[in-house]
Amino acid sequence: MVDHGGVIRRHELTDQEWELLAPLIPRAATGRPRVEDRQVINGMVYKIRTGISWRDLPERYGPWKTVYTRFRRYALDGVFTRALQQVQAHADEAGDIDWLIQIDSTIVRAHQHAAATGRKGGSTGRTNRGDHALGRSRGGLTTKIHLACDGKGRPLAILLTPGQRHDSVCARPLLERIRVPRTGLGRPRCKPDQVIADKAYSSRGFRAYLRKRGIACTIPEKADQQQHRHNRGRRGGRPPAFDRQIYRRRFRGIATRYDKTATSYEAAVSLASFLLWARSV
Repeated sequence: MVDHGGVIRRHELTDQEWELLAPLIPRAATGRPRVEDRQVINGMVYKIRTGISWRDLPERYGPWKTVYTRFRRYALDGVFTRALQQVQAHADEAGDIDWLIQIDSTIVRAHQHAAATGRKGGSTGRTNRGDHALGRSRGGLTTKIHLACDGKGRPLAILLTPGQRHDSVCARPLLERIRVPRTGLGRPRCKPDQVIADKAYSSRGFRAYLRKRGIACTIPEKADQQQHRHNRGRRGGRPPAFDRQIYRRRFRGIATRYDKTATSYEAAVSLASFLLWARSV
């Protein structure tokens, strides 16, 4: 959204970002006039970037219920996931994706609004929270965001789990979410050239999975794994290959969860990821 002076407000889409996103927004059905798409999307971006509640959205974005309702509809329809895949596809076609894939996770504390999930109808059980990627960890009620990024730190795949879920358990399903479509004919690209990860992903099962797929990896061994191998002598085998220079390219990083449902929260993460890509292409 641009103000009357032609200046793009902070926390809103740039012209380049909107140019990439606009063709992917569902067309309005014929009927009564509705709030402009860019105005509404800017409201969503503003909400995600500032963390305010939907009710507190500035009036310039239109009625907050309109912004929320459209966001929820787009989340259920996978609009932002498709937008993310589309920008990835164009980057891959241009040879702009570095397929040295980095995986990591970050624990995000759930705001009290998100923590209220399941209260309607009296259900507050573990199953309901788990369905929405909410769980108990040292930080209280949390969600864990698992990311697989290209060598330039741009998200290729996103996986949400309850906060207590161990990284090594999620590594395989995270990598299997990488599906960069082709702009023409052909299957989506799913296979990294190499994977970089920290010690949390140093399990024999995950290393075996990568070997089976022919994917090189740079993952340091845990101290207990090293000791176990040494204790076995020759039967312990050789230590796994480890390149310190490549490992230094590993990233860390991401904030607070306000959305009650996993669908909405993943849509917010996908939209944020799309904006990261949009700035780099």
